[in-house]
This record gives sequence, structure tokens and C-alpha cells, in this order.
Amino acid sequence: MSKRVIALVLFVLAGFIIISTAGCGGGATPVATPTVTRTPAPAQAPTQPPPTATPTPQATATPTPTEAPTPDRIVITPFPPDVNPFTGLQVADEAQLDRIPVVIKVSNSPEVRPQSGLGSADLVFEHFAEGGITRYTTVFYANEPEMVGSVRSGRLIDLEIPAMYQAIFGYSGSSAGVKERIRHSDLFPDQIAAPDFGVGVPYFYRVPQKGKAFEHTLFSDPAALRQLADERGINERPDFPMQMAFSDVAPAGGEPVDAFEINYLVGTCTAEWEYLADSGVWGRSTAGTVHTDALTGRQITASNVIIVLTNHVYTDILEDTWGGGHMSIEIQIWAQGTALIFRDGQMYSGLWRREARNDMLTFYYGDGSPLPLKPGNSWIQIAPLDTESSRPAEGQVIFTPPKM
Repeated sequence: MSKRVIALVLFVLAGFIIISTAGCGGGATPVATPTVTRTPAPAQAPTQPPPTATPTPQATATPTPTEAPTPDRIVITPFPPDVNPFTGLQVADEAQLDRIPVVIKVSNSPEVRPQSGLGSADLVFEHFAEGGITRYTTVFYANEPEMVGSVRSGRLIDLEIPAMYQAIFGYSGSSAGVKERIRHSDLFPDQIAAPDFGVGVPYFYRVPQKGKAFEHTLFSDPAALRQLADERGINERPDFPMQMAFSDVAPAGGEPVDAFEINYLVGTCTAEWEYLADSGVWGRSTAGTVHTDALTGRQITASNVIIVLTNHVYTDILEDTWGGGHMSIEIQIWAQGTALIFRDGQMYSGLWRREARNDMLTFYYGDGSPLPLKPGNSWIQIAPLDTESSRPAEGQVIFTPPKM
């Protein structure tokens, strides 16, 4: 174990923060607190990665998360049919959930901000692409914004996220190596929608914009991709084997945090979050500017921001040739690892877990009991294992991933 990893482990155990990150909704709360649908398995990594993943070494050390603050375990109950399992929120009509989730790849290049539709996503994953920049994989279930984009190319992590949420995946092409991995995955062909494979108008369309390069003008929307899912006979409610836990009440044992940021690429791709106490959510800025949704003009907010620390491995897949070329990064979002969960102005240290390919990410205390999220949307910031952290002031944390 390197000295830097050891230092990070000790930092977390001392009550500070270490974290993982990645690339540059609404409704009424149900009466019952829905949580996972079956008792979590012991905290043990599976012996094999998911089918489409390239077997590579797992991290050898994981910081120990805190145990549940009280002896009372969260009651394990199934979700009612009108509760969105991605947000823990009750929907107006349960028919909103009798359909396939939609995953859409969205650019985070500075020239495309503000993007369209990010504020309506149930879940947003931000992760490294290459060259220090980040990209988003957005997940829509209850909501259908009129347009999402700009839509960009997929990465290796997109072999995993649509599988977690049993979704149809819309994106705009990929490198040759990633394309072949997708073609030979269990997602292909039904859950894949991309111009690479002959899917164009009306599922994807161009919106020319003055001053924006052609590659930043492609858009899609969940309703169109669900129409394609209808045509393919897969537009059905998924049966999720594992589900996240939610609670209206913030659990005890959190550490007060007012603001934190993840510096993927300083000055270009930063994820900056400030707790907005009046509304009880986190407000997002990027590179020092309030991050808004182009469809609404409002600041993007999240009920939960989750830093997922996981192994990042360079592959032999060439993504591009600019600046000497960049190799594709395999983000090993399977087995388990450390997670930091920010909700209600508090930070909680725990574990993320994904033991089977079709399991969504779930979150736990060190003793294996579910660590509940606040009902609402979540942003998942994915970062490498050796991400460092600092404390510029009380209640503030800065996370600095290594250069990728």
C-alpha cells in the first residue's frame, strides 16, 4: 500500500474526508420509508467482475466506514408501486414507472454549458473521460424533459450504468475499441441507441447554435428513446434486485459540511456544491460559475451528492489523438468501495456496493446496515482511489483527484 493511500485511510478514520469523484426532481415523499428489498449480503467483493468488464486488479485497501449511529436497523420494506426507486419519491401516477428508464450521455465541455435536461434527471454520474475533462451519464425515469444534451460519445463506464438501471442507452458514437465492447455486451442490440448503429432522427436531432461546433449540437429526449424501446418490445418496468434506502430524517452521526468541491480539472471541470439551507438541497457551480439548466434557467440542485471512490485503469483502447493521444479509462464500478454521502448539510462515510451486474449502486454503513439517502435526486461524483482532500475552513472540503 502506498504512503499516500495509507494517509488517506488514516484521514478518513480520524473523522475527516476522503473521496472519489468523476467527470467535468421532485415529488411527494411516501408515507412509508422505502429501502432495499432484500437483506444485504455480507460486505465481500465478488470473485469475478461483471460479464462485460475486463478483469483487472481490485483495490487492496478500503477505508473503514462508520457503523450505524444507533442499534436500530433501518426496516427493510419493498417500495410501493408508485414510489420511484431512484429517488424514493411518490409519483403522481404509477404508470410513470411502468416503463423503461432512459440513460443519455451528455457533454461537459465548457462551450456546451448550460446543458439541457440535467436538472430533470433522477441520477447524474460525473466521471473522468480523458485529458482531465469529465462527462455525464444521466438517468431519467419519472421525468421526461423535452430535450437532453448536448449528446456526446460513450465511454467504458457506459457498459455498466445502463445495466445497473436496466435502461436504454442513448449516445453519439464511441471509439472503435469501446464500440466493439458495446457490440459484444449483453446490452446490444436492444438497449443501445446511437448513430453508430443506425439510430438517427427522430431519436436524435441537430440544433445548430451560433458559436458552437457541430459536434456540440446533437440532442435527444427520453420520450423519443422510449418510443424506440416500444418498437423493440422492451419498454417495461424493471424488476430491480437491489434498491437504495431513503429516509426523510437525516441519520445521526454526520459531520456538518457547508460546501465542498471536486477539482477534476482546475479552471475547467470542477464540481462545486454549496448547501442551500432554506431549500434543504445542494446547489451546483462549475468552474466558479453557477451551473444552470438551459431549459429552466434555474441552478442545478441535488438532494444527495455522493462521492464514489473506485479503481481507474488505463486500457489499450485509443480514445483520441489530440495532445499526443489519450487511452480509454476503465472505471471499475463493481464489487464495493468507499462512498461519502452529502445530505442535509451533513457528510457521512460509508460503502458503495454492486455485487452483480444488474445491481444498482447501494450504500451502507460499516456494519452492513443501509445508509439512507434523502428522498430526491442524486449526483454521483466518481473519483479515483488516490483522490486527496484538504480543509480550507471549517465546514469546507476540497477533493483533488490525480491527473487523468
